[in-house]
Amino acid sequence: SPEVLDSMTRLVLVNAIYFKGNWNKQFKEDYTADAEFRINKNDTKPVKMMQQKSKFSLATIPEANCQILEMPYEGEDLSMLIFLPNEIEGDTTGLEKLEKELTYEKFVEWTRPDLMGQTEVEVRLPRFKMEETYDLNKVLIGMGMVDAFSREKSDFSGMSSAIDLFLSKVVHKAFIEVNEEGTEAAAATAAAMSERSLMIPAMFIADHPFLFFIRHNTTMSVLFAGDSAPLCERCVPQSSVTPQVEVTWDVATLKQSTAPLHCSSYKSHFPSQLLYKV
Repeated sequence: SPEVLDSMTRLVLVNAIYFKGNWNKQFKEDYTADAEFRINKNDTKPVKMMQQKSKFSLATIPEANCQILEMPYEGEDLSMLIFLPNEIEGDTTGLEKLEKELTYEKFVEWTRPDLMGQTEVEVRLPRFKMEETYDLNKVLIGMGMVDAFSREKSDFSGMSSAIDLFLSKVVHKAFIEVNEEGTEAAAATAAAMSERSLMIPAMFIADHPFLFFIRHNTTMSVLFAGDSAPLCERCVPQSSVTPQVEVTWDVATLKQSTAPLHCSSYKSHFPSQLLYKV
């Protein structure tokens, strides 16, 4: 865009990630129904709520007062993990307490396969589609990547023969869609489990704000992370198109030292230590 690329731009670094996965156990579109998604304690939004009953890995985390559901994709190398608070706490989305508790170490601990028991679960999950763009300058500088943004200290001589280059802007763009078929995207604590009767399935009703992660199960690496806050404004009213999604580390721009250093705010819903690992 003109905000990123101008007459002073000399080099653009682009890194893109693309992912498409079908659920190992797909939702039946006939079961999708109109429902209300609770944005906070007082407000709701209409959504299309997908439904299915099947065996999934489910854990209850008393420390964070939440449930964690694992929904594998075909082949089971990758999974979506949904962190759902048991109730809306506070005056906003109710995710603040969970986000404050969550670190990368706790994420790994809470989602260990031996702590997530397979059980029959009735799952209700809204169909959603989100797109967000973030300026990562402040985040990267806060992590210690300072010299690259400095006119005086930057050194990109190993990449380009041009002189006086510095990093002026890093943009992250993410797009994700979750529907009945799956997801397409380009861009010491113990878990408590309880025995359940086969006649009464566990309930996982995602009718209020939640966090979601796409994880590579072998390495426990998080490939994509987000929350449902934008869902309130971007609910998909009907499945009229085939899902097309991409997650993109979009543009890192190098400019001459005479160009202004652009830097706007970046709002992360996750602690910096988790964001770093992600």
